[in-house]
Amino acid sequence: MSGPHGFSVQRYAPERGTLAKLTARDSMLRRLDWPLLWSSLALSVIGAFLVWSATRTRDQLNQGDPEYFLWRHILNTGIGLALMIGTIWLGHRTLRGAVPVLYGLSVVLVLLVLTPLGATINGAHAWIVIGGGFSLQPSEFTKITIILIMAMLLAARVDAGDQEHPDHSTVVKALCLAVVPIVVIMLMPDLGSVMVIAVIILGVLLTSGASNRWVLGLIGTGAVGAVVVWQLGVLDEYQINRFAAFANPELDPAGVGYNTNQARIAIGSGGLTGTGLFKGSQTTGQFVPEQQTDFVFTVAGEELGFLGAGLILLLLGVVLWRACRIARETTELYGTIVAGGIIAWFAFQSFENIGMTLGIMPVAGLPLPFVSYGGSSMFAVWVAIGLLQSIRVQRPMSA
Repeated sequence: MSGPHGFSVQRYAPERGTLAKLTARDSMLRRLDWPLLWSSLALSVIGAFLVWSATRTRDQLNQGDPEYFLWRHILNTGIGLALMIGTIWLGHRTLRGAVPVLYGLSVVLVLLVLTPLGATINGAHAWIVIGGGFSLQPSEFTKITIILIMAMLLAARVDAGDQEHPDHSTVVKALCLAVVPIVVIMLMPDLGSVMVIAVIILGVLLTSGASNRWVLGLIGTGAVGAVVVWQLGVLDEYQINRFAAFANPELDPAGVGYNTNQARIAIGSGGLTGTGLFKGSQTTGQFVPEQQTDFVFTVAGEELGFLGAGLILLLLGVVLWRACRIARETTELYGTIVAGGIIAWFAFQSFENIGMTLGIMPVAGLPLPFVSYGGSSMFAVWVAIGLLQSIRVQRPMSA
């Protein structure tokens, strides 16, 4: 069966114990997408050095230990790799049966943020403090569960051979399930996560083969919804100020426009080859706020220069390229949709994060995948890599 938008989708009945049946010659390791794995790992390693450079002189953050954030970033990466391995071992088809439970758990977690358990960090009330210096941002995991729950619904009858494309009633059910966590996240409000989830939904619908009228309708609804949200005053003042600074960077250079202006100065001062790791005046002087998280790309621009920043873009491009290849090669619509949602997530979040440091996108408080410091984000992106690898590993040999 010819799939939507160039993807090859065939009717395929998943087998039980697929991983166990792989021969030694065609083992799981042989079938992994190694360029995807190495490029993702390279981004995390580069991120460790950038985070280290951004925090080693910030005593108010690192508790007097210059390597505090370095080792935590490495720990987060290690846990992320373990989650990836666990995801591959379980397999995306096995997880398919647990998707409703995972979705329900993610909704409960985002609801807990609105209770006294929730905490405000960097102006966003989007966290649950666990203790011991650790916190959890449930909206990061919601990105995964929305992809999985929508894919499960949209692909069910197509993979079973009952339909060529998802019908309208199925699309409505999938959208309703996606809207529930979006409403909760908007109440925090965590505008950046809502933006990413909205793009994920569009990516899921595009790869599912649903009518293009749904995509156009959602874009129009999103535009109207943005106006309504603005008029109703749902956004906090700091979020409104971010959009104002984006529209007019000279509005308040020492106030709402400070982050963006300092970010551009840092990137611009790097030149072709950069000032050298740990030698950036903007980074060492602590002029750019949140440089280990949202603005980590400014460290690359200043200290590694155009070449170093370009390497990050190249590696992100490899990740997206390999993910697109996996989406095209899978023989089941479920796998295609999951891969498509992850592609939309990684592509938009990377563009938004880098774009806001360059002043071409508004500041939205989104981390750079694999590179920025943050446990929740790191865990989520590595689980996504595990899903992509599982889709590749479990495809039939004829694919």
